[in-house]
Amino acid sequence: MPARPDQPSFDLDGLIEEAEPEVEGEARSEVEVRDEPSSSDPEPSLHVVRVRPDQPAITRLFDYSVPDAMREHIRVGTMVRISLHGRRVGGWVVADHVDPPPGVTLRPIAKITGWGPPPEILDLAEWAARRWAGRPASLLRTASPERAVRVIARSDTVRSAPATIVATDELHQLAAEALALPVSTVRLAPNTDPYPLLHTAASRGPILVVGPVASTVRRLAIRLRRTGLGVALLPDDWAAARGGAVSTLGTRAAAWAPIPAPTAILLLDEHDESLQQEQAPTWHAREVLAERARRLGVPFVMVSPMPSLEAQRLGPVLVPSRSSERAGWPVLDIVDRRDAPPGEGLFSERFVASVRSGGRVICVLNRKGRSRLLGCGTCGALATCERCAASVNQEDDGTFVCGSCAQRRPPVCIACGGTRLRNLRAGVTRVREELEALVREPVAEFTAQSEVGAGGTGTRIIIGTEAVLHHAHEAALVAFLDFDQELLAPRYRASEEALALLVRASRLLGPREQGGRLLVQTRLPDHEVVQSALHADPSRLSLSDAARRTMLGHPPERAMAAVSGAAAAAWIEALGMVEGVEVRGPSDGTWLLRSPDHRTLCDAIAAVPRPPGRLRIEVDPLRI
Repeated sequence: MPARPDQPSFDLDGLIEEAEPEVEGEARSEVEVRDEPSSSDPEPSLHVVRVRPDQPAITRLFDYSVPDAMREHIRVGTMVRISLHGRRVGGWVVADHVDPPPGVTLRPIAKITGWGPPPEILDLAEWAARRWAGRPASLLRTASPERAVRVIARSDTVRSAPATIVATDELHQLAAEALALPVSTVRLAPNTDPYPLLHTAASRGPILVVGPVASTVRRLAIRLRRTGLGVALLPDDWAAARGGAVSTLGTRAAAWAPIPAPTAILLLDEHDESLQQEQAPTWHAREVLAERARRLGVPFVMVSPMPSLEAQRLGPVLVPSRSSERAGWPVLDIVDRRDAPPGEGLFSERFVASVRSGGRVICVLNRKGRSRLLGCGTCGALATCERCAASVNQEDDGTFVCGSCAQRRPPVCIACGGTRLRNLRAGVTRVREELEALVREPVAEFTAQSEVGAGGTGTRIIIGTEAVLHHAHEAALVAFLDFDQELLAPRYRASEEALALLVRASRLLGPREQGGRLLVQTRLPDHEVVQSALHADPSRLSLSDAARRTMLGHPPERAMAAVSGAAAAAWIEALGMVEGVEVRGPSDGTWLLRSPDHRTLCDAIAAVPRPPGRLRIEVDPLRI
């Protein structure tokens, strides 16, 4: 059945490609994929399109002819299959009705796979590929449906039901003010419900909402649907989003959602690190959505309990009243460890009393294993690696493992041969054993390597790394046993990351009136992170962190990129000296590039050809 103008679809009887095995290997980009010419002049009615192959290593675009049976169904963004250097690969149509090259007979489009991203997303991918030193094909994969989409609904067949504004007066006012600005950030406390903002925006027309946590986004989508609003939840409802008449919600990849004309774009928990892609290109949903909103001319609203410095540079921060913001943060107990008696370890008197008072307890200690630092009980020497002299960790079976070179050896002091060792910095496994002995009840352990649900729902006390905050659902007490480890981490974003942990813990405890308590053991009680949480005022951290980064030249004051991999040295040598770009390193095989702005940095990166071998260029690195 051919497509009709009033119902866009593809012919399901031969045009849609059946599943084919993926092609292994990479086609050489310098090979022209054209048949030998059979005549000197092309046919006057030849329909030619330009295709980007779904091969990130190939940057060239190739021209193909469109068979007569496919002409009605080809448009910019359509996903197709093409013959490339004797193999069948996928691709996207990036230009339609292009001038055919003279003197050759082009190979035809082999198959139509289905609907792909709209034209504006193709342009956005080109921009993002340069912004994050990547390949457009990698970004278009994210923007494409997981399964072939053969039919989409007409944009006027799905109607949004009239919505009743349910926001409180204060949130309604914040939403109206934010939607009147091109870019803004609404600072909501960790336990303040963002739903009224979404509902207010969605009542004006379809919106695009992106958040870091899938379960949270799903709950918001269900709540919007219950009010009668049309909602598409990505990735499952990609086709509905492509139709354009429903609000679209999803996690990080939804920044590339195919909704063609949202009336507003919202980003939840803008501060969350998971909004940045870990694999290169390391694009960030915040920057992609800000550029997308700018091109569409629609409001871009970010929501966060602790807006990042990057968000604050994009637009003003709208803040609720002090009373409502304080109500959204839990009570914070600060245990000052500066005068802690020797031998007290990680279990202060206040912590022990809080644990024994009842209720669900979550303990956080970002040190895996049994021990992260040991000393000899005979001679006092630290346990180090005999090969590289780095400190060793002790595993569950007692074996020493070097954290630097992975050398393993028996638990024996290399200085005196003693076997009596003192645990100077315990990991979660050892602390769990000690806590079990203290409270005389089972204590569960949870790390990133643990299976979901480890410890069971019946275990009252759980100890683990920060991963436990992502999997637990509620608690009466969340205790950070050694918060100084987060405050003094050797990363320029350490303070933001530490406050983000307190935000995540606060959501397990619920609003202040529920009585949950956040306990922080530290020798830095006056640190701006601790004081920001204590006073429910994240601006205390923003002011000090902004001054520190300006002085040290860290983002967002300057643009930064990290270059690593086997081919990094050759690439850095080819880069040479570039005006406006500072090169530092190498440090552990990584070079740092710094520049006053991203345009200068990205232009310099784009001008250098990539040498053979593995090369990773990470623009805007988080963990530096």
